Formats: sequence, structure tokens, C-alpha cells
Amino acid sequence: MKQTIILFLFSFCMVLIAAAIGPEKAQSLEDEELEMIEARQKFFGEQNVNAQTGEIAKDKIIVSWFGVSNFAAAINGHVVLLDTWIPGGEDSNYVPTNPDELAQLKPEAVFIGHAHYDHTDYAADIIEKTEAVLVGTPEHCEIIKKDAKNEDLINCIEAVGADAQPGEKQQLNFLDGVEITALTHVHSGLELPDREDVSSAIFPKKDRESEAPRGDFSKIIESIGEDEGGTLMYQFKVGDFTLTWNDSAGPIKEKAPELTQIMASLPKTDVQLGAIMGFNQYTNGLRDSRMYMEALQPTLFVPTHHDNWSPPITTTAKNYEEYLKEELKNIPSESRPDLLFIEDPKDYLNPGLLTFDINDPKWK
Repeated sequence: MKQTIILFLFSFCMVLIAAAIGPEKAQSLEDEELEMIEARQKFFGEQNVNAQTGEIAKDKIIVSWFGVSNFAAAINGHVVLLDTWIPGGEDSNYVPTNPDELAQLKPEAVFIGHAHYDHTDYAADIIEKTEAVLVGTPEHCEIIKKDAKNEDLINCIEAVGADAQPGEKQQLNFLDGVEITALTHVHSGLELPDREDVSSAIFPKKDRESEAPRGDFSKIIESIGEDEGGTLMYQFKVGDFTLTWNDSAGPIKEKAPELTQIMASLPKTDVQLGAIMGFNQYTNGLRDSRMYMEALQPTLFVPTHHDNWSPPITTTAKNYEEYLKEELKNIPSESRPDLLFIEDPKDYLNPGLLTFDINDPKWK
């Protein structure tokens, strides 16, 4: 009965719109609405998306991975993007989506962790099409404005100040019912081995069976020298549930040891989406990612930035699993997080895997 009333009201509204603005424009608006609903059902699961309005259940946080550390997320019913790049580009279908479909989600905000191409390509285009707000450092805002056809359409929320140093944090309260903390931390970087046993160094084997399209090696080289515009971690708190996302994990031991205590002072994390692949893996393995976990104390850890996003330089996620499990043994069992290991390409756009009931007692 309720769905019938909603459908009637929706149809009635469309009739009024058609009368006011003309049938062609009304049809265009209706098509956009249907595209939004279909895209949201694909990313967040049909059972979680209202088939008439596209609204998403507020009692769950739903996360849908589309490569590297890029996610679409529904948080207290708000649709947001956490970074915006799709490995393989627009047409390879290694990840079964494209920038147009990300725009069809009608995100309210695009959160940027750092501004390398494998995190921000397509950001300007998506924001211009949707009028989503860009959240990041002032430097991220300027970098993405340069990619825009019309920079006036890039509206920014500055999560921290300009030239923010590691440890600077700020509360953001622009999404109803969501407490957001942005924290400046450290981008992945290579350091000398910090332990005598260098067997922790990681050179994962290449996956010759992977169907991932070959990456653009020149882009990787260029990104090494590019300013990433600062590196941000975001923590999203809805009720008692806390989701933390960091799209890089840097050598805080050498670069910013004070970050360990600052991260530990944040509300305890229930689910951490954390990058594990990085430059320091060649000398210190997954030490940096483990130190982030020790500080944030997640109940559940979900590895990211470990997929085959730019072969032959990268490899598939499954080749990191044994290394991650071995590194986790360095955390005492009583404080060691549970591990939910996601793999490419089977777990791309798999919202059932990353759907979290915020009222589940295990998060208390």
C-alpha cells in the first residue's frame, strides 16, 4: 500500500513537472531519475535501494569497491565517492563500471585522499555532471579545478588548511547524521629497513592469468614526482559505528611518529578500509599498514590498494594475502583485527560483501 502511494505521488509530480517545463525536459528528468535508481541498485544492492525514489537504507553503511582504494559508499543514506579512478579506464570492463555510471549515482560529495591519478582521474568530470561537493585539501581543490572544463562548477569543502602538516585534523559536519573527521597523515614512501630480518620485504609474483588491462607506465612515473596535494584520512561516524578510510599508508615511524598517538585518540574504528600496497613494501613489508591498524584499533580490517590496477607493475590482490596475514601476527591476538580480504576482479561492485549493520552488537 505504501509503495503504491509513493508511486502515485511520483507519477503525479512528473505530470506537474511536464506541464510546467514541457514534456521533453520532463522525460529527460525522469530518465535521469531511473538511471540513478539503477546505478544505486547495482552499487548498493537492490534490497537496500528504494525502487521508486532511489533512497538508501540508513541503518546500514554500504561500501562498493571499484578499484585501488576507490569506493562508492552509502553512509546514513548519503551517497558519496571515496576517490574516483577506475582501473583499466572507461572501456576495459575489468571493473564493471565507468565514469558516467559513477555520475549517475548522484553522489553528494567526493572525498579525496590524495591527488595522484589513480585516485582522482574522472573527479572533475563527475563533479561537473552532478554538482557534488569536493572534499579535500585546498591543494586537491586546485589540482582538480585544473582538470575541469568549467572550474566554477567545482565547489570545495576544505577539510584542512593549506600546507597542512601530518597530524592536522578537522571536524566536518555537512552530511546530516554523519560525524566526519579529516586527518592529515603520510603518503606511502620508501625507507631503509628498520629491522635486521629483511625477509619481510615484499616482491609479490606477477599474475600472468589476470585479465587486467596493461597499465600506463608513464603515468606511474609521472605520479611519483607529482605533488599529491597532501594525504588525508577520513573517519565517518554514524551513531556508535565508525568507518575509517585511508587511501595510502606511509612511514609514520620515520616521517611523523606523533601520528600514532593522534590516530589512537580518534574514536575506535569498527571497520577500516586501508591501503596496504606501497613503496615501503620493498624494504619494510606491510609494517606501515600494520602500524596504522595498531593505532586505529579496527574491529575489522579490509585491505585496499592491493589489486592489479596497473600491470605489469602491479599484481592481483590474492598475491598479498599471505604477506598481510603474516604481518598481522605482529599484533597481539587480543587486539588483532578480524580480516576481510577482498580480491580483484571478483569483489569489484560486490556490496553484499561490504554491507555493515550499524546496530549490530558486535560493533559496540
